[in-house]
Amino acid sequence: PIVFVNKIDRPRANPMIAVDKVLDLFIELGADDDPCEFPYLFGSGLSAFAKNTLEEESSDMQPLFDAILRHVPPPIGDASKPLQLQVTTLDYSDYLGRIVIGKIHNGTIRIGQQAAIVTETGAIVKSKISKLMGFEGLKRIEIEEATAGNLVAVAGFANANIGETITDPNDPQALPLIKVDEPTLQMTFSVNDSPFAGQEGTFVTSRQLRDRLFRELETNVALRIEETDSPDKLAVSGRGELHLGILIETMRREGYEFQVSQPQVIFREVNGQPCEPYETLVLDVPEEAVGGCIERLGQRKGEMQDMQVGTNGRTNLEFVIPARGLIGFRGEFMRLTRGEGIMNHSFLEYRPMSGDIEARRNGVLISFEEGVATFYSMQNAEDRGVFFIRPGTKVYKGMILGEHNRPQDLELNVCKTKQLTNHRASGGEELVQLKEPIDMSLERALEYIGPDELLEVTPESIRLRKVAKAKKLAKK
Repeated sequence: PIVFVNKIDRPRANPMIAVDKVLDLFIELGADDDPCEFPYLFGSGLSAFAKNTLEEESSDMQPLFDAILRHVPPPIGDASKPLQLQVTTLDYSDYLGRIVIGKIHNGTIRIGQQAAIVTETGAIVKSKISKLMGFEGLKRIEIEEATAGNLVAVAGFANANIGETITDPNDPQALPLIKVDEPTLQMTFSVNDSPFAGQEGTFVTSRQLRDRLFRELETNVALRIEETDSPDKLAVSGRGELHLGILIETMRREGYEFQVSQPQVIFREVNGQPCEPYETLVLDVPEEAVGGCIERLGQRKGEMQDMQVGTNGRTNLEFVIPARGLIGFRGEFMRLTRGEGIMNHSFLEYRPMSGDIEARRNGVLISFEEGVATFYSMQNAEDRGVFFIRPGTKVYKGMILGEHNRPQDLELNVCKTKQLTNHRASGGEELVQLKEPIDMSLERALEYIGPDELLEVTPESIRLRKVAKAKKLAKK
């Protein structure tokens, strides 16, 4: 292998520590001497440079390309053997349908050739190669045939999935199946039914939402979509908050308007016992943030497995934690580390449930009037909590305006205007400013949302609302 130490242009970067950790990992995995003598380079993917030593000057990625040619052996394969192509990526075209991308391990593939795919269940499904494309840099080019060792994109297999093998129908030989991790979180996607529904989006109907989500399945292999008891709602499962958040943000930018529920962990029953997904969490934090991170993860049922103090003022922490404990933690982690922390996590296994995890501590401020928020009303209510909105924001009944400074929810009218009189004000009035509101980004809103709340997503706005409260206020 070639080890590339990325982000060396970051403040407090310590590349040699990273090299040592990679070596330790190889030793833990039982690697022999050859893999442990790996070549390593340093650089930055964002700034697009690589170099062989920290002292070397470089302005491009050429040292990395040279290392690949030097150390990476050519692909092993036999063009005379039966076809074996393993699907590693999926794409979709409105004209060609599903496109599978993968490496040819053995054999030759041609346009018009009869082939078969060995599915996850072992079934053999025959089809015809309708389109064959190779790669030239980042571009796809149409080709007539390709042999072992090449990466190709193939059309003609409408139901192929990642890990399956395209092979010779007369001599089907499957490669070891690549298993995609199962989803761990689920959310409900539904049509926006708030008082502001349809005002900001281009695609707002249940049919448009349904078509877009099922089209996502063509390329997003870790995603699962299930019908619910309502035709306007779909249960969407993914690999975590980030996975689902990327889908929501992508749809939002495409002009879709919809609403989503709080993310819920997917539980399983193992040997008759209810179990939940656990994750391995690795943090790289400044030393002054270590205590706060350990305390908060302990409250979220995290168990520390390892702690390594670096020489550059940073500490590496490793935890095992329920996936439930990670819901809402990313934003809190960035605040604890002032944006200087690095957080990575991956699925570990299903384990028995760990008990209750502390939910959001404070209630919310809820609007019980529809209108435009005024400076006068917000100033009078400022001591009740912190707002998510600014004066001039349009609000509706049941919309969440901010966070209450007490555990219970509080209804407010932020649309009242100051009553004018014929009396002249005495003296110069002091300039009064409101506290800066919390910027409720999509990521932060997904972390903040409660079980009885919905997140309204449009191309222009992100709003939180109380479901039952909105219906109750609408009747008044």
